[in-house]
Amino acid sequence: MSIGTLVCAGLMASCSNDKDNFIASGSFEATEVIVSAEQSGRLMAWNVDEGNLLKSQEQVGLIDTTQLYLKLLQIEKNIGVTRTKAPDTNVQVASLREQIANAVRERNRMENLVKARAANQKQLDDATDRVKVLQKQLDAQLSTLNKSNRGVNEESSALQVQIAQMQDMLDKCHVKAPIDGTVLANYAEQGEFVAAGKPLFKLADMGNIFLRAYVTSDQISELKLNQTVKVRVDKGAKESRLYNGRITWISDKAEFTPKTVLTRDERANQVYAMKVAVTNDGYLKIGQYGEIVK
Repeated sequence: MSIGTLVCAGLMASCSNDKDNFIASGSFEATEVIVSAEQSGRLMAWNVDEGNLLKSQEQVGLIDTTQLYLKLLQIEKNIGVTRTKAPDTNVQVASLREQIANAVRERNRMENLVKARAANQKQLDDATDRVKVLQKQLDAQLSTLNKSNRGVNEESSALQVQIAQMQDMLDKCHVKAPIDGTVLANYAEQGEFVAAGKPLFKLADMGNIFLRAYVTSDQISELKLNQTVKVRVDKGAKESRLYNGRITWISDKAEFTPKTVLTRDERANQVYAMKVAVTNDGYLKIGQYGEIVK
């Protein structure tokens, strides 16, 4: 057998093995987050460039907080004013309590005089009635003062809620990255006015991406969740990289083959979508094609 024949035979065997190992193909996707402004105002600071690597909760921008801060100071002053309206219960009833104490002493004196037959019963009854009247006046005044204090406390509590709201609004002026990721697109510049809800930048978790692929009904019976598979990505014209992947999702419903995805079994009319999680070593990109192999 000639050398040329051996080479051709080897290539045919390689292609045959490659076809036998093939399961599905698809493109890589990542978890993308569009971060929008949560408050309206001028963008006083902005440190976002496409390609930046951001950590979760890392601050990248600041929306003008001047008016919100002044509003917060105003509410805090209003709380101070409100608290001055609260009556001092002890001071307000001090005189009445002194009168009650004197009336009680007078009643006790009358009791002793009645026992000594130096005073009559009517005088004792009058002294007792005076104690009761003064006690009722004290109870009524305490009730009024307590109601006033409760009203002041309720008003203060409402203002405290407003302070919490203002603090939350101030916190939302600090633009932060919600996840670890790479900036894919920047939609804002320092100094411009942004409205609440305006997209500011797009962020993607490029460290953990996944391959969305489609398999035929014949192949689906060989796959299950959390199964480990190999993902192959072209490195060049004749080379490829191999990654370990894990199946994280398989659709429970079949669908018609998407126009942008081609399976090697062209006779299959319906396929199942699936996702394979892959740890990115820096070479994988969104939209890049890959293959799942055995």
